[in-house]
Amino acid sequence: MPSIYQTFASPIGDLWICQTGNALTGLTIGPPGDPTGLCRDQTPLLTETARQLSAYFDGRLRQFDLPLDPAGTPFRKKVWEALRAIPYGQTRTYKEIALQVDSPRASRAVGQANHFNPVMILIPCHRVIGADGRLTGYAYGTDVKQFLLDLERRNS
Repeated sequence: MPSIYQTFASPIGDLWICQTGNALTGLTIGPPGDPTGLCRDQTPLLTETARQLSAYFDGRLRQFDLPLDPAGTPFRKKVWEALRAIPYGQTRTYKEIALQVDSPRASRAVGQANHFNPVMILIPCHRVIGADGRLTGYAYGTDVKQFLLDLERRNS
């Protein structure tokens, strides 16, 4: 099944919103990997996603209501579900997420799951921080992570 995409101009850069079937499969800064085969179009889901992202960046939306179907291993999907439970404006540590997914020694694997999250913001991997409270790695840079955390703190 071909993927359809739409771009969205955001304060952190141009986001690519990707849909496959009836669910979102990607939200990235710039194209997700090799954009060959992606079809640019507008669908009701992509339009609604752009609307919700706009409300999020304006500080008016705290929880997304969109169908997601990110590709990943069972462990990564378990981590991503745990990330979706982190309340807006709050953070958790990698260790806390590892404990939540019943893998207390898997802090690094949680970090890898965050890194491979295909739908940034919608699955809020930016809300996961180091045990000492510092911002640790983020696929799009710690400046983007800091921007998203500050946005949420201001609007909490």
